[in-house]
Amino acid sequence: MIRFRLGTRGSPLALTQAAMVRAALCAAHGWHDEEVATVIIRTTGDRVQDRALAEIGGKALWTKELDRALLDGEIDAAVHSMKDVETVRPAAIRIAATLPRADVRDRLIGAASVEALPRNARVGTSSPRRRAQLLRLRPDLTITLFRGNVETRLAKLAAGEVDATLLAAAGLARLGRDEVGHAIPTDVMLPAPAQGAVGVEVRAADEVAHAAVGAIDDPATHACIVAERALLAALRADCHSPVGALASLAGETLSLRAELLAEDGEAHVTGSVEGTQGRLCGATLAAELLDRAPPVVRRLFAA
Repeated sequence: MIRFRLGTRGSPLALTQAAMVRAALCAAHGWHDEEVATVIIRTTGDRVQDRALAEIGGKALWTKELDRALLDGEIDAAVHSMKDVETVRPAAIRIAATLPRADVRDRLIGAASVEALPRNARVGTSSPRRRAQLLRLRPDLTITLFRGNVETRLAKLAAGEVDATLLAAAGLARLGRDEVGHAIPTDVMLPAPAQGAVGVEVRAADEVAHAAVGAIDDPATHACIVAERALLAALRADCHSPVGALASLAGETLSLRAELLAEDGEAHVTGSVEGTQGRLCGATLAAELLDRAPPVVRRLFAA
């Protein structure tokens, strides 16, 4: 008997994350594994691998097919890497839970550090944030478009298409590849907002699914993700906008750091804020950063 249907992309990482959610649900409710079905939904982002997401529709390429399946009742919940979820979501969908956050850092594969990269090295990434941060640190680098799942990118690197690449530490750890690459400290490169967090969405009107999924929510992670996504919303950031952000929680006090960059990394602005309300922290820091940002940075936000 199937009690609950989880929708997910079909990549190895996505399936691993769906299995984490299934295990958490079973542990919380005393269900057996076979009572939670995993439904694979193939997304446009999985099919199109030769162009940057920003050129062909942005983060919606990871979510629109899952959204349709959820709203059509084909699945009861959708599992996402939260950094890949658009800031503005359909009113009929809500984030019901986030699992405990994993390592938020990026890992550099191909050198021990950004400083250790050879002069004029070719680095593969499709992320505007990573591109801008790398060029701010090392203007001599050549940034090459690099997409695909973890194993695809590692294979491209091994084949010599680039000298180095960056992958999220959380994804590597979840795939059992903790030994791959070198972690970049967050004071060198702030991560993408919501990096390292797995989220589960349900239909807003489905109180049964919301209650079932809400039982596995990690409140601290959820609070941090709310703050980071509120920052993005206030900035009106999109896939073209190079922005890094990271929130942390100590007791009831939330601290939020963020960085906005020009596309070439030459100009940037950083700041931080503390408070007890995540959404307010995000909005406050966004306004403060935009007020201080150089024009070349400001034009990329709040369009």
